[in-house]
Amino acid sequence: MSIAGSLLGLVRDQSLARLFGAGSDTDAFLVAWTVPEFAATLLIEDGLAIALIPAFSMALARRARGAPGDPVRALVGATLPRLCLALTAVAVLVAGTAPYLVRALAPGLPDPRLAVDCTRITATCVLAFGLAGYCSAALRAHRCFLAPAAIYVAYNTGIIASMFLLGEGWGVRSAALGVAAGGCLMVAVQVPALWRRLASPAQPLAKAGSVVEERPMQVALVAAVLLFALCRQSQVLAERFLASGLPAGAISHLNYAQKVAQIPMTLSLMVCTVTFPVVARALAEGDTARARSRVERDLALAAALVLVGMCAVIACAPQMIELLFQRGAFTASDTAATADVMRVYALGLLGQTLVGALVRSYFSAGRATWYPLGAMTAGIVVTSLVGAATVHSFGVAGIAAANALGITVTAALLLAGLRTGRSDSPHSVSVRVPQVLAELGRLAGAAAVATLAGAFAASLPDSPAAGLAAGFLTVTFVFVPLTWALGAQGPASALRSLRAVTRRLTHGRFR
Repeated sequence: MSIAGSLLGLVRDQSLARLFGAGSDTDAFLVAWTVPEFAATLLIEDGLAIALIPAFSMALARRARGAPGDPVRALVGATLPRLCLALTAVAVLVAGTAPYLVRALAPGLPDPRLAVDCTRITATCVLAFGLAGYCSAALRAHRCFLAPAAIYVAYNTGIIASMFLLGEGWGVRSAALGVAAGGCLMVAVQVPALWRRLASPAQPLAKAGSVVEERPMQVALVAAVLLFALCRQSQVLAERFLASGLPAGAISHLNYAQKVAQIPMTLSLMVCTVTFPVVARALAEGDTARARSRVERDLALAAALVLVGMCAVIACAPQMIELLFQRGAFTASDTAATADVMRVYALGLLGQTLVGALVRSYFSAGRATWYPLGAMTAGIVVTSLVGAATVHSFGVAGIAAANALGITVTAALLLAGLRTGRSDSPHSVSVRVPQVLAELGRLAGAAAVATLAGAFAASLPDSPAAGLAAGFLTVTFVFVPLTWALGAQGPASALRSLRAVTRRLTHGRFR
C-alpha cells in the first residue's frame, strides 16, 4: 500500500505537470502546497506520530500488565478532544492570514492572489491531517499497518480526481480542492479499523511481571517533536523563498525534482515506520539491547535501499523526467532543467533517510530531548547560508546542493548524539557509531561504482524507456554484488526481514 501511495503521488505530479505545466500558475499552487507539506510532516510523518506512538505503546504495555481500567481508551479521551480544538484554531488562523503567509513564503511572486486562494483552500488539511496522523499513530502502536499505509492512496486519489474533474473550470485551484478532499479521505480509511480496536473489550495479556510505570504524555515531548519537524520542514521554506526570485518555473522544477527523488527515501523509511513501535515497546519494557539491535539493523537496511534508488535517480535522471512529465504543457526544456536539479538533490537522499531513521531513536522512549532540534537547526543554517551564496551563480541547482549539504550535516550530528547515549538507562537508545559508519562507508563505495556504471548504460540507447531500463538494471546488478563483496549488512538484513515476514504469513492469514 505504501508503494501504491508513492506511485499515485507520482501520477499526481504527472497530472499537475500535464494540465498546468511548470509556469507561474503552478508556482502559485506550490507556494500554497507548503501548508499540506508542513501539515503532513508535523502531524503524520515526523511530528505527532513520533510523540504519540511511544505514548500508545506505554498504554498498551500497561494494559498487558493488567492495569486498572483501559489505559488506551483513557489516553484517547485525554488527548483527542484537545487536539481537535487546537487544530481547528490553527486551520482558521492559516486561512485568515493567507495573504501574509504567501508574501512571507514567496515575496518574488508577480501576482500572489492565486497563491492566496489556494492557501485558504488547503488550510482545511490542518485538521484532517491531524486526525489522520492521530489514527495512524494509534493503529501502528497496535501493530496494525494496512489502514495507515492506505492513507496516501486515498489522499492522492482525491487530488487526481479533483484536477481532472474540476481543472477546466477552476484551473490550478482544483488541485487545492483535491488536497482538502484527500485529507478527509485519509481519515475515512482509518476510522473503521481504529474504532474496532477501541470498541473491543480490553483483554490483559498477562498480569504477572514487572510493573510498567504510568507516564502521561509530556507537553515538553510534544513541543520538542513538533519543533524538530517544523525546523526540518523549514528547508522547504528556504528553498521556495530563494527560488521565488528566479525566473518563472524555478519553484516547479525544484518541486518535480524533489518529488521523484524522494520516492526511494519514502520507501526506505517504511522499514522504520513498521519497526518504530517495536523499538518503543522494547524501551517501555526496559529492553535496551533489543531496541539498539533493531535500530542498527534499520539503519543498515534503510541506507541500502535508499542508495539503490539514489544511484538510479542520478544515473537515469533525464530519462526518468522525460518519461514521467514531458507531455502537454511540460516541455523539453523543463525536462532538462528538472533532471539537472534532481541529480544534485539526490546527493542528500542518504542524509534525509538517516535523519528520518535516527530521530525516532531519540523520541522512542516517550521522553523529551532537545538535541534533535539543535542538530536540525544547524542543518537549516547551513542550507540557508549556502543557498543564499549559490543561488545567483547556480540557480536552482545551488538551492538543491544547499539542501543536500544541510541535511547531511544534521544526519552526522544526530548519529554522533546517539554515540553518547546512556547505555545503562532503560529509557534511551545508543548505537555503535564506528560500526554504523563502517557499514555506511561500504554501501556508499558500492553506490559510487554503481552510479557510474548505470549512467554509462543509460546513455547508450536512444529511447528514454530503454535507457531507463538499462540504467536501472545495471545499477542493481552492480550495487548488490558489490555490497556482498564488501561485507555490507544491509542486503543480509533485507533477507532476514523477508524470511521473518514469510514465516508469519501463514499464521497471519488465519489470525
